[in-house]
Amino acid sequence: MSAFKRVNVKGGISRQSILAPLREAQIVSSKPVFPAEILSTILDYLPVPGQLRFARVSKRMREMVYDDTRWVQRLQLMGCWDENEARKSAEAARRKRSETLQSIHEEEAKRAGIGVNGTANGTNGSDNPERPSVTLFDAAIEAAEHEGKTNGGPLKVAPPIEDGFDAIETSPRGRPAAYKSQDTASRIDIFAHVYSLRGFARQEYGKVYGALAPFYLDAIRCENHTHATVFRTYRDPTQQARMLFNISKFSNSDMSEGWQKRKEKFDALVGAFEMAVSKEFEQALDAGDVAGKMRKYAHVLAYLNGGHSGVELFISKSSIIGSRYRLGNALDCLNRKGPGSFSTEESYNFFSNVSTAFNEQVGIIDQIFPTSVNAIVPFVQRVGKAVISDYLTTLYDEAHRTNIESYLRAVSATCDQFLEMTRSLRPTSASGDDFYETLDEVIATIFEPHIDLYLKEELEFFKKKSSAEVNNWEKQLSEQDASMQSMFMSNVNRQADKRDFLTSFKKVVMMPVNVLPTFPMSSPFGGKPATAKALVNGEALATTEVSGSQTSTRPSSPGVINGTTLSVNRPTTELPEPPTTELAAKAAIMNSRLEGIRSLFSIEVALNLVHTAKSSIERAAVFVKVGGHIASDARLQCELVFISLLQTLGTRHIKAGFDQAVDHLSKYKPKEVDEQQGSGVTPLVTFLELVNVGDLIQQMLDVFYEQELITTKLSDRNDFLNPAVKEKKRFEQILDERVAAGLNKGIEVLMAEVEYLNATSQKPQDFNPGAASGGDPDVMDIGPSQAAIQVIETVSSHTRMLVGSTDKNMLDVFNQEVGMRLFAALCKHLKRQRISVNGSLKLISDMNLYFTYIQTLKNEDLLQFFKALRELSQIYLVDPADAKELATIIADGDRFHGIFRAEEVYQFAERRADWYQIKSKVERAMYGIGCMVM
Repeated sequence: MSAFKRVNVKGGISRQSILAPLREAQIVSSKPVFPAEILSTILDYLPVPGQLRFARVSKRMREMVYDDTRWVQRLQLMGCWDENEARKSAEAARRKRSETLQSIHEEEAKRAGIGVNGTANGTNGSDNPERPSVTLFDAAIEAAEHEGKTNGGPLKVAPPIEDGFDAIETSPRGRPAAYKSQDTASRIDIFAHVYSLRGFARQEYGKVYGALAPFYLDAIRCENHTHATVFRTYRDPTQQARMLFNISKFSNSDMSEGWQKRKEKFDALVGAFEMAVSKEFEQALDAGDVAGKMRKYAHVLAYLNGGHSGVELFISKSSIIGSRYRLGNALDCLNRKGPGSFSTEESYNFFSNVSTAFNEQVGIIDQIFPTSVNAIVPFVQRVGKAVISDYLTTLYDEAHRTNIESYLRAVSATCDQFLEMTRSLRPTSASGDDFYETLDEVIATIFEPHIDLYLKEELEFFKKKSSAEVNNWEKQLSEQDASMQSMFMSNVNRQADKRDFLTSFKKVVMMPVNVLPTFPMSSPFGGKPATAKALVNGEALATTEVSGSQTSTRPSSPGVINGTTLSVNRPTTELPEPPTTELAAKAAIMNSRLEGIRSLFSIEVALNLVHTAKSSIERAAVFVKVGGHIASDARLQCELVFISLLQTLGTRHIKAGFDQAVDHLSKYKPKEVDEQQGSGVTPLVTFLELVNVGDLIQQMLDVFYEQELITTKLSDRNDFLNPAVKEKKRFEQILDERVAAGLNKGIEVLMAEVEYLNATSQKPQDFNPGAASGGDPDVMDIGPSQAAIQVIETVSSHTRMLVGSTDKNMLDVFNQEVGMRLFAALCKHLKRQRISVNGSLKLISDMNLYFTYIQTLKNEDLLQFFKALRELSQIYLVDPADAKELATIIADGDRFHGIFRAEEVYQFAERRADWYQIKSKVERAMYGIGCMVM
């Protein structure tokens, strides 16, 4: 403790200031504290002069004070210590020391007359006591050499520094009267001469302390800021600012007791100086003296603290901020072309004015601020917040209040214009390479408060509009169906119908009733991709494609889509006269509904929804350019719009239409349809037209998905977990299921028509000449019957519709099902006929006709059934005298390729006209009836 007293006598250090760290260390630490650690902690609370006096107490205390880490810490607080530089200097010193030792060793070995690694006279060269002393490394010389290399001048060797604090006045007052030891200009650049040298941190810190500590201590003691030595020594504002910056940097190394108060006093002095300079800068700004005082004082502020106050003052006085209301009025964009309208021209003019004014201010910034001050970033942020954000907020709030569609267009259009405007802004010379990235951040900040509401309203708007479109279509169908029923039932006389039921039924004319408008359509069951692409892109279809003799039509509503008027073909046929009987009216209603299957969902409704979705996605996709989470939300929004489109078209429109079509088909009864309709089954034809519409809608959605989501990289088709991909597959599955159900019902309708034709067109004498009264069995036609010809025409006309307009797999499935059901219908029909030997020729001709038709389907599995059917027809050609031969044919299973069992062939054989004459012989030949065992 005597050492403490000695220091207190000459250094002015109180006993309490030394014991305070000791008490604190004892309280904090639970372990024994060694005296060296206590003293080291005490040193942290001492000012620099006190530490130097402390070092004079003893050698041990001198080592503690001169510890290099203590001064490295102070250099780090000032930001003057570079660990990488220190490491490189140390490595260079070690390398130089090694080279010096090596050269000395070589010289001594040469003088001894031996090799480099040898010895002379039994004495090692390195242990020669008479060897002259050589200095291997001097950090002061290294520092001087480094300084010479850094400044580009000749290498100068500086004299060794004793302790680094030679020029420090250690008197209690510490106020220097004059500075003859160092030049005033060198003090300004003092930090440029401080190096990171291990082992010499104290000397490097001493340079700074000797140059700046007197000004710092004087500044904190001055009652009047104008009397500070720094202002009396340096008269130029630029030098004053640079010196104050150096002193402020040096004050960070002040760790002794009371440093907070000293820091506050010095900051007050700096603040007063900054205020005075800012006032001069403001006056120059008001006077417009750009190249003179504005530039001068902007540089002064930049030297003082980075120029932030000057930048803020310039921005607040900027013309673009002060005259922001003259750049454009947000409300001028609304209702100029009518209620609920949005004018993009007005918003474009606003952003154009902002761009022009901004670039003018950028030119001024380049003139007044140094390159070290990046004034463009806060300027852009202030312009974005005070000018553009206020404009957009006012516009969006008013548009959202008055009209949602105008609001959606305004948000998307202004964002696009804003992005375009940012690319026309000119950066300053201090902007750097990240100028446009900064602009993108500003854009994201401006639209951050609006993006959630916009995306929500965008999706809700599309859902409401698409739902209204489908509801309107369903309402039209319901009204047309009701008006059609009312029209057909308006002339019904129920009493007359009851009195003349049969007569009225025969007089019913089942003419197609087209109560819905039509739209030109491509070939049935499958539109071309080019057609779908043209529809998605809003191109009009001016022609109607015709497949065979069937001209496909579909319902349409007149309108304009994307500026392109759709051509609409409306029926010109007049409505038939309303029937006068209830039965005829109901039959006409059923026929009208069947004919109206093609209009259960509309290609134009799908087009309207697709173009509405396209507009919504294009509006939302603008925000992808903003980047960040806004871009992610925008991509998700586009996918949600597409998902909503699929759900509306798939579930509400197409699925409901197919379900209703299947219901109409299930009510079809060929016997109630007039024979004058021709060979075509009207319900199946119209259903195939409906399938074509569904297929064309699917192709439209594929083109839409490819163009709007995949090409623009808004969605990833390879991501099987993507909601849009999953919903698209679900839509295709719904369409396939409904088409399959409808085709199944349509095939049933087709087979019902086949059965009806067989029942009504097949004459008894076709297969049994002479059975009818007055018939001549000797004169007969061996060609196919009229019923078979009509059946083939009816079936083939429908299968031909699918050729070339759908994929092969679906075509094969359809043909397979039609063929199998036709086979079953023919077998059923044969079991109802009575066939004679002479009539078998016509039957064989019919079977050959069926077989020839099946060959055109190119289905080998199906062909085997009709080969068996053709072989089956041979059993009717066998003469009654050859009963045993007939029995052999019936029992020959290989003859019929395993398709007919003997029991089934036997059932067909029972339809022979002479069966009861040959039955016993055939059974005897087959089963051995009548044989006896002797």
